[in-house]
Amino acid sequence: MSDEHFALPKHKNILVGVDDSADAQYAFLAAVSHALEDDALLHIVTVFETDELNVFQALDKDELAKRRLAIERRLEDYKQQALDAGVKEVHVVLAEGEPGETIVKDVIPDVQPDIVVVGSATKTGLGKYWGSQAAYIAKYAPVTVMVVR
Repeated sequence: MSDEHFALPKHKNILVGVDDSADAQYAFLAAVSHALEDDALLHIVTVFETDELNVFQALDKDELAKRRLAIERRLEDYKQQALDAGVKEVHVVLAEGEPGETIVKDVIPDVQPDIVVVGSATKTGLGKYWGSQAAYIAKYAPVTVMVVR
């Protein structure tokens, strides 16, 4: 190999998936670090999984509104943390559905990131039995995916 300097391309638009798992927290920190290093736009997404609600919760509009508000507040907390760290532009995305599929089929086409950062662990949904959401995203996303553990 020659003495040429090797440089990775800068990312301009980063999407990070967050939930309550420890790996998602690490993914968030990695995404913030990359956004700062590359002076990139940061999108923070979480997916509201309504299929995990029982039938009574799913039919209770007050319960749904309460849960959605809690998720929105958590997203705003993430946004503020990124801004406090020095990221210049941060957007939040609240999607609904199955996380891996929703991120790949709905969020990525809308946000058009050049990299997606996700945590490796999953603790909810069918992913805990049939493979992680991160594996789904890594397999089907049309952009670079960084899986953080």
